[in-house]
Amino acid sequence: MEGRRNTHDVDPLSSDDTSDDSLTARAVVDDHGMIAEWSEGACRLLGYASARVIGRPAADLLDEEISAEVLRQLSALPRWNGTVQMQHQDGHRVEARLLAHHRREEGSAPDWLVLSPLVGASAAQDTEKLPAWSFYQTSCCSLETYDTNLRLRQANHYAERALNLSEAEMRGLRHAELVAHPEFARVEQRMAQVRETGEPQDVEVEVQVAGEIRKQAWSLSLFPIRDEDDVLRGVGLSAHDMTEQYWARKRLQLLNDAGTRIGSTLNVTHTAQELADVAVPEFADFATVDLLPDVERGETPPPGAAMSGLTAEGSFLLRRVAQQSVLPGIAEAVLRPGEVDSYAAGSPTAECLTTGRAVLHAEFDPDSADWSVGHPGREESVRTFGIHSVMAVPLTARGHTLGVVVFLRHQRPESFSEGDLLLAEEITARAAVCIDNARRYARERETALALQTALLPQRLPAQPAVEAAFRYLPTDTLAGVGGDWFDLIPLSGARVALVVGDVVGHGVQASAIMGRLRTAVRTLADIDLPPDELLTHLDDLVIRLSADTDADGASWDPAAEMATGLGATCLYAVYDPVSRVCTLSRAGHPVPAVVSPAGAVRFLDVPAGPPLGLGGLPFETIEVTLPEGSLLALYSDGLVESREQDIDEGTARLRSALTGPVTSLDDLCDLVLATVPPEDPADDIALLVARTQTLAPRDVATWDLPADPAVVAEARKLVSTQLETWNAQEASFVTELVVSELVTNAIRHAEPPIELRLLRGRHLICEVSDASNTAPHLRRARTYDEGGRGLLLVAQLSRGWGTRHTGTGKTIWAELALDPSESP
Repeated sequence: MEGRRNTHDVDPLSSDDTSDDSLTARAVVDDHGMIAEWSEGACRLLGYASARVIGRPAADLLDEEISAEVLRQLSALPRWNGTVQMQHQDGHRVEARLLAHHRREEGSAPDWLVLSPLVGASAAQDTEKLPAWSFYQTSCCSLETYDTNLRLRQANHYAERALNLSEAEMRGLRHAELVAHPEFARVEQRMAQVRETGEPQDVEVEVQVAGEIRKQAWSLSLFPIRDEDDVLRGVGLSAHDMTEQYWARKRLQLLNDAGTRIGSTLNVTHTAQELADVAVPEFADFATVDLLPDVERGETPPPGAAMSGLTAEGSFLLRRVAQQSVLPGIAEAVLRPGEVDSYAAGSPTAECLTTGRAVLHAEFDPDSADWSVGHPGREESVRTFGIHSVMAVPLTARGHTLGVVVFLRHQRPESFSEGDLLLAEEITARAAVCIDNARRYARERETALALQTALLPQRLPAQPAVEAAFRYLPTDTLAGVGGDWFDLIPLSGARVALVVGDVVGHGVQASAIMGRLRTAVRTLADIDLPPDELLTHLDDLVIRLSADTDADGASWDPAAEMATGLGATCLYAVYDPVSRVCTLSRAGHPVPAVVSPAGAVRFLDVPAGPPLGLGGLPFETIEVTLPEGSLLALYSDGLVESREQDIDEGTARLRSALTGPVTSLDDLCDLVLATVPPEDPADDIALLVARTQTLAPRDVATWDLPADPAVVAEARKLVSTQLETWNAQEASFVTELVVSELVTNAIRHAEPPIELRLLRGRHLICEVSDASNTAPHLRRARTYDEGGRGLLLVAQLSRGWGTRHTGTGKTIWAELALDPSESP
């Protein structure tokens, strides 16, 4: 018959192990309403043998009509139960309680399993005693019964074991009197609420009872006990032991804490201390973190076993980095952070490092344990504080052993377990990755700082145009050292160039790019390019550098490069101490601040210009005349802009700092860095301040010369007279010779007007200007040439010489020593 099951299959609702299958009437009816199975109990209930009913409609056995609508509703139910009237074989009516399961099992046709208990089948059992036996003998929970005075009347065996008291010893006591603990008093208060309101209560408690070595957790259900007239007669308590779940939850919480608290910074020592703080007091009473010497220096230890700290005697040298204790002052510690100690073979630490595996000494006698290897006070500390359980876990990350973490217990009586060891390994593994990240970051940051230190000026050159000071503050954030730079470059004519720039990005790569840009700026400044032209050439260089980084040779999109964080900004200013004119241009860099001699601060409205690396856009310049003693402040955006403050707030704080009274430029730099940026700046900060100076009119001599060869002698005479006025006759011979050559070249090869100018500063500067744009160049004259030796002579006699282009032509200059002993 379709849908019929093999009678030998084990049904989930019956088993061959039952004592008597005939005590239940059992039948199977398929979805068509036909009887497919008929048990011995069913035969006893209705008198029909199985051969007479199998294959017949089940409705034939009913003594009542069932409508088609009811049958349709039944087909949608998963289960049905109720009382029906059935017909016995001998014709009398049988009232039966039925429980019918609608079974839909894969691979079989759906059917109904119909069950009915036979009346009187369990009469032989002593049903009156079953509840009492069940109450006392249940092994799933603690059961207690209290009267209306909340005095204990009954307690099962589970409760006796949990409280370590017999029922006779507890009978008549209140719940709060069973254990002197605030949690028991809280439960009794909730029991009183049940007595007053008649509503059940659920309570969770954490308590350590007598005879237990660790805290236990219980889930309590408090419920009213009523008699047959619904009168409250007492309060029942059912307590389920949740201790294992409680400690499992505590372990998960500890793992979560480790994930959130360890690694908040990229500092090795701070990360190690976070590990110790997480472990104590939740997990251990005392914890130490020791690192191998190579790791402390930021180097990469050898892979596998920790051989880098191994001495010739077989012991290990480790440096204490962090420690924590439940005792004030970390009384157990025999080392202070930073101290190095030796751990001999056989100690848990040495065993852990040698094998590369965690070591567990769950229980040992402190009086018999030999910890004397290494520090002489270690054995005394173990015995004094009663340390009885220890775990040593290696700090291993990316195949390298960095050190070892030791967990100890002496306050809590329970020893470390295998589960605790797994937890310690998990926490330590997470911390090891964080420590390794911090070590790698520290190494890269030191490399970047060393590179920056080598690339940035360590002192500013002496020159007559400005008095200057600087500060550079590298960031200590996760991003790493940036690419900020600054420079002060002496130019011809006693002028000076002031530069501050910022390469977008961080790390060694940003420092390397910064070095290339700084070198490029100095090279371009050496040929005396105006600020806007210099930035244009620098923009082209950044574009080429960006194109070089495209290893795949794909087309380069400047806007996309800037959007992804590549590029640079720069501010370039040239100050002339003779005219007191400062010429400035910027490429996406913050505007400079100017402080007047009277103390008024203003930010110069220099046209912004695009950041370097976009290409195709012009840069503009402005010229401002600065009174002598004015203060110029150039800086990178890290000084005034951060996540904590916008640029308007930062510039306002900078304005306030620049107006403060200071005794020197160095003090001003310190004041600015102390008051303007946030406490933990997220970007590097470069600051360059310069107080302008001027060359007095008496130190500048200028003559307009006609384009006549005869004027050369007159020029020599003018120079000689001026040097006598300056009391610098010793330099007269060399100066007259250089002036003679420069003026002669201007008359022969250039165009008028011709101007001769002498500047007296730390050195003597000779300048000859003309209206020609053709720059001269050095060449070596042949033996019989009548000319061509003038510039070579100038180069040999001067400290330096060069050409700069002006708006009306060019200027050839030569710097000479006022003291002939300083001549080249």
